[in-house]
Amino acid sequence: MTAVTTTDRPAGPDTRRGLMLAVLLLGQFMALLDTSIVNVAMPAIGAGFHASGAWLQLVVGGYLVAYAMMLVTGARLGDLYGRRRTYVTGAILFTLASLACGLAPAILPLVLFRFVQGIAAALMVPQIMSLIQAHFTGPARAKALSAYGVTLSAGQVAGLIAGGLLVGANLLGSGWRPVFLVNVPVGICLALLVPLSVPADRPGATRRLDVIGLALSTCAVLLMVLPAVVGQEVGWPLWTFGCSAAGVVVAVVFVRFERRLADRGGDPLLNLDVLRARGLPSGLVTLVCTLLAMGGFLFTFTLHLQNELGESPAQAGLTWLPFAVTFGLVGYFWRALPRRVHHLVVPAGLALCALGYAGVSLSVLWPGLVLAGAGMGLAASPLVTQSLVHVPLARAADASGILTTAMQLSQVGGVTLFGTLFLSLRSFGTTSWSIALTAAIGIVAAGFLARAVRAR
Repeated sequence: MTAVTTTDRPAGPDTRRGLMLAVLLLGQFMALLDTSIVNVAMPAIGAGFHASGAWLQLVVGGYLVAYAMMLVTGARLGDLYGRRRTYVTGAILFTLASLACGLAPAILPLVLFRFVQGIAAALMVPQIMSLIQAHFTGPARAKALSAYGVTLSAGQVAGLIAGGLLVGANLLGSGWRPVFLVNVPVGICLALLVPLSVPADRPGATRRLDVIGLALSTCAVLLMVLPAVVGQEVGWPLWTFGCSAAGVVVAVVFVRFERRLADRGGDPLLNLDVLRARGLPSGLVTLVCTLLAMGGFLFTFTLHLQNELGESPAQAGLTWLPFAVTFGLVGYFWRALPRRVHHLVVPAGLALCALGYAGVSLSVLWPGLVLAGAGMGLAASPLVTQSLVHVPLARAADASGILTTAMQLSQVGGVTLFGTLFLSLRSFGTTSWSIALTAAIGIVAAGFLARAVRAR
């Protein structure tokens, strides 16, 4: 079917498109929510299962790893089998995985089900932007993209507050389990509403799946991430360093395989030749520093609030409120700034983040969280768009795939790197200063990005 067109019935098409947009954004919100809602529930999960910090890192990072590694493949599956069908499949799988997480009898099944959740999210999310582009035009598309931007800003930070409130409520003595079970009714609504509100589309794939590339990249990430997560707990035996070294070797093999596949005219998972575009390398480094810092901060500060400051889950969730509010508001309204300064918003945002993280390390909590939230709103919201300014339209999909994959893996890296530092030193002050330094390093890369954007 084609996009809905104007008919003689007033408000009919707008109503249908409004419902379609709401259904699509609900899936995006649910996937983003689950990247952060678990953070506040971690101490309760750890206490319930007598799980170590390494297991808690896997609960958070497992979702992000699977999400990151399957995003590009999820987009290809949408092309092969239809975007609506893939979106519904992802929503159903996400619902079942959420139910399994909520009923998990032990920590190992919970980690495995979180991996499945991440795969399901990767099936849903790439279809959303494609369906918006296909069914919205002109002013309607501009409004839809604005709503999409608000969802991106609000989804992740809303999880911090919602997680604390759900765990604190302890509904029917269920403890942390509602942070997963809350997805079940939402997922059922999606499965029922998508066929009614989103027109069917015909598969029109011109690109094939890169199964070998997917296998190599997944192995490389797992070999590097897992030893870093469990190394501190088991005393850093030789096998942890061996696995990390093997992960680097597999990553090199992956890069060479992808380049050879591209040279032969194939369809690599990630076409790395697009990194030659001006501004994209500096944007990628900026993105990595930004989300390394944020991923580490979300993980360690939540543990610090509950384990060291003795806050309840509900209190910890509400402590995040100034960060969440300023992140959402600044992320939406930064475009109101004069266009002549738009190229400077990313480095300015990272400077605010660095000051905010440093402030929190000095126990200046609310002002520090306001600065960090405002900085994330300034830095994260325009970062992907600015990184793509010199990328040719024909290569935009490849560049977006690299950026979105890096976005998720950077958060995993933040949880792993700073989580391990915090769990080893038991010093949030040292960890927070390290996070602030990472954001400050990003300012340098952001300066090069600003030059590229200004030239454009």
